[in-house]
Amino acid sequence: MSHTSFTTTTRGLNRELPPMRLYEKAKKLGIWNPSDIDLTKDKQDWAGFTDEEKDLCLLLLSMFVAGEEAVTLDLLPLIQAIAQEGRLEEEMYLTTFLFEEAKHTDFFRRFMDEVAFPSPLGQGSDLSRYHGDNYRQLFYESLPDALNALRSDPSPASQIRASVTYNMVVEGVLAETGYQAFFTMLERNDLCPGLRKGIGLLKQDESRHIAYGVYLLSRLIAEHPQEWDNLQMQMNTLLPSAIGVIGDAFARYEVVPFGLKEEDFINYAMTQFSKRFERLEKARGVSLDEINRVARENEDS
Repeated sequence: MSHTSFTTTTRGLNRELPPMRLYEKAKKLGIWNPSDIDLTKDKQDWAGFTDEEKDLCLLLLSMFVAGEEAVTLDLLPLIQAIAQEGRLEEEMYLTTFLFEEAKHTDFFRRFMDEVAFPSPLGQGSDLSRYHGDNYRQLFYESLPDALNALRSDPSPASQIRASVTYNMVVEGVLAETGYQAFFTMLERNDLCPGLRKGIGLLKQDESRHIAYGVYLLSRLIAEHPQEWDNLQMQMNTLLPSAIGVIGDAFARYEVVPFGLKEEDFINYAMTQFSKRFERLEKARGVSLDEINRVARENEDS
């Protein structure tokens, strides 16, 4: 498909659009190198973990590293769909997503290679055994299906399905609940400072991703109000699998390591889900100018 004009030589860039403001933050805050994080104390702490404590950490690591890889593999169709609509400001910000998801994959794999499995061929290094049915439903099927559907159908309905799956459920419910688990386990015991530092940086990256997802879905609902039922259906369809991932993790243990309590994390996940759902509900019947104003006010939430 040939070009007939270019945004930068016609209307120019709108630097007040929420995606451009997020792009500015990504340029300032998203440039960190997983290879620079010191894991010396993490190796010492790991050696002192019980077998069950190691098992829980490996379970979480297996879900994070595969999830980050899955998004890295599956994200391109969303970028392409936005680009084809000529939304240059949004596409420019979305280019940072792919770099950041790849960087997150790099970080978790580095921790596994240098701390959990010093030898790449170490016994038990295949962590796919931790991926239960609910996890596989989301990351092996729902995520790639929703994002790759955009290749042949980049419609608003398909964009809503993709963003709900990626931004609202994978990042906004599961990843944020996983961060909460890691911080609860490690901060209260002052363990693995390198892992905590990396997750803190990673969480900062993904807070921007979620902010964009809320913006994208709000914009789509403002432009296509008839798609609200589709959005609501996607959210409610995926929620049981997301909560199921949490339940599956806790079901592995008679006594959960680090004193974690299942209800705390179910409640946390539901709170994150409800918070984003309420934000999206407010986009119904609202103008694009109002969507932009609210997104600017909430871009860090």
